[in-house]
Amino acid sequence: MNDASSHQELDQLEPSFMYSTLLKEILLELDYGEQAVKELTDDCREKYKGNNSQLQIIQLFEREYHQHTPIWWYTLEGFTYQMLNRALRTLEVNTIVKMGFFIRDIHQHIEKLYLKQTAEKQNSFIVYQGQGMAKSDFNKMTATQGGLMSFNNFLSTSKNREVSLEFVTAALKRPEYIGVLFEITINPSVPSTPFAQIDNVSYYQGSEEEILFSMHSVFRIGEFRQLEKCVWQVELTLTEDTDPQLCILMKRVREKVAGSTGWHRLGKLLLKTGNFDKAEEVYLVLLEETPISNCKEVSFLRNQPGLVKVNKAEFDDAIQYYEKSIKTKKEYLPSNHSDWGTSYNSMGLMYNSMGQYTEALSWHEKALEIRLKSLAPQHLDLAESYNNIGEVYHHMEQYSKAILSYEKALEIRQSSLPSNHPDLAESYNNIAESYSKMEEFQKALLSHEKSLEILLKSLPPNHPYVAISYDNGGSVYAKMEEFPKALSSHKKAREIFHQTLPSNHPDVAMTHSNMAKVYSSLGEYSTAMEHAEIVVRIAQEKLDENNPQIIDYRKLLEELQSKFVTPF
Repeated sequence: MNDASSHQELDQLEPSFMYSTLLKEILLELDYGEQAVKELTDDCREKYKGNNSQLQIIQLFEREYHQHTPIWWYTLEGFTYQMLNRALRTLEVNTIVKMGFFIRDIHQHIEKLYLKQTAEKQNSFIVYQGQGMAKSDFNKMTATQGGLMSFNNFLSTSKNREVSLEFVTAALKRPEYIGVLFEITINPSVPSTPFAQIDNVSYYQGSEEEILFSMHSVFRIGEFRQLEKCVWQVELTLTEDTDPQLCILMKRVREKVAGSTGWHRLGKLLLKTGNFDKAEEVYLVLLEETPISNCKEVSFLRNQPGLVKVNKAEFDDAIQYYEKSIKTKKEYLPSNHSDWGTSYNSMGLMYNSMGQYTEALSWHEKALEIRLKSLAPQHLDLAESYNNIGEVYHHMEQYSKAILSYEKALEIRQSSLPSNHPDLAESYNNIAESYSKMEEFQKALLSHEKSLEILLKSLPPNHPYVAISYDNGGSVYAKMEEFPKALSSHKKAREIFHQTLPSNHPDVAMTHSNMAKVYSSLGEYSTAMEHAEIVVRIAQEKLDENNPQIIDYRKLLEELQSKFVTPF
C-alpha cells in the first residue's frame, strides 16, 4: 500500500458523520413555531412517565425555556442532556428532529461565544475528556492512529485534567470497558467546529472549567500512552481536515435532498435514511399547510407519502396518494414534461412491490420513454428507470434481460456518481441477484461484495439497504452450500430489519424465509418451521392473495411440515 492510499484510508470517517451533518444543516435552517417546545415536552412526559424528578425538569423547561440560555439547559443534565446526546450518538432521527430547535439554539449559542472568545485569544491550549470505551471500539481506534476521529454529538471537555479523570474512573466499573482520557490540543487560529468556554453560562457556573464543542468536531489521532491497567491517554488535535471521499459523497447526497425549503429537504433526507414514519409525518404536515391552489406543491406532497407507503408495504394507501398526485399534476403540467417520469416511476415501483409485474413494466417503460425524450443521455433519472425495469424483468424470471438493464443503469451511475455512492451498490446488488438466479454464483458473490463494501462506507450501519445486502449475500452462500456463512449473513439482516422496519414488513418475511431454508438444509426442521410460520403470517397480513411470494411461502411451509414429524 502506498503512502497516499494509506493516508486516505486513515482519513475515513463513519457514514453516520455525513448523514448527521446533513441533518444538522437542515435543522439549523428550519423555522420552528412557538409550539416546538410544547411538542417536545409532551413527548418527553410520555417517555419519563413515573420519573418524578425528570417530570419536574420537563415542566420547568416548558415554562421557563426562554428565561435561561440554551447551554444552561444543556448542562443541567436532565432529560435534555440524556436524550440529546444518546440520539446524536446513535442517530435516533425522530428524537433529533423533535429536539431540532434545541440543537439549533445550542449551536448558535456556542458559535456566538466562539467568535467572541477566539477574537480575544489565539494561543493554543489543552483540554481533556474522559470516558469509557468498549474494547472493540478502542482497538478500532488504535488501528487508525494518525487518522481522523469525529464526534457527532456535542462534546464536553475540561481544562481540568482531574475532573476528566473522574469520568474515566467511573467508566471502569464496567468490566467490558477501557478507560480513555483524551488530551486534546486546540489551536484557535485553525478554522474548525465552533467551541466555547462556558463557565459563565453553564448551570454549574465555572466549577469544571468546561469547553463545549458543537456537533461534528473532527480530530487527528496522535500518541497512545497507558496510564494504568485498562486506562489509556490518547492525544487528539482539533483539525479542519475531513474525509475527502465522504465529502464528495456528501455533496451528491446534498444535491439529491435539495428542496425549496428546509422542511422539504428534511423529508427527502428522512426517506433516504429509511426513517419512513417521520418522513410521512413531515409531508402530511406540509400538505395540510399548503393551499390547494398551489398545484405543483400539492402534487409533490401527495407523491411523497405514496413513496413512504410503498416502503411500508401499505399499497392501498400508496395508490390513493399517487392517484391524487397525478390528478393534481394534470392541472398544470403538459403530458410530455419530464416530471411525469417521476409519477410513472412511482407507480411502477408500487406495482412491482405488489407482485403485479406486467403492470409495473408498463409504468416503468412509460417513465423511460418520457425521460429518453426530455433528459440528457447520462441523466441519473435514466439510470433509475433502467434499474427499475431490470428489477421487473428479474421478478418475471427473465434474468438476461434484467442484467442488460442493470448494466445500462450501472454505466450511467459510474459516469456520474462518486465511487462510494449507494446507488452503485444498488446496481451491483441487483446484478448479483440475477447472476445468482442463473446459478453463476462466483459472479454473484463478487457483485454482492462490491455492493456491501460501498454500503458500509456510505450508509448508517442500520440502514435497511445494508440489511438487504447481507440477506442477498446470505442467499448466495446458501446456494453454494456454505450454510454457516449464509446463516450469519441472514442473522445480520434480521437484526438490522428489527431495528428499522415494522415486524410485519415483507422484507422481514423474506429474511425469515431465507433462514428457514438454511435451517432446513442443516436438518433443523423445527427451527426452520418456526421461521416459515412467521413468514406466512406476515405475508397474509401484508400481501395480496395473488402475489407470487405468498404462494412460494406457503409451499415452503408445507414442505417443512412434510419433513418434520412431531414424536408421539
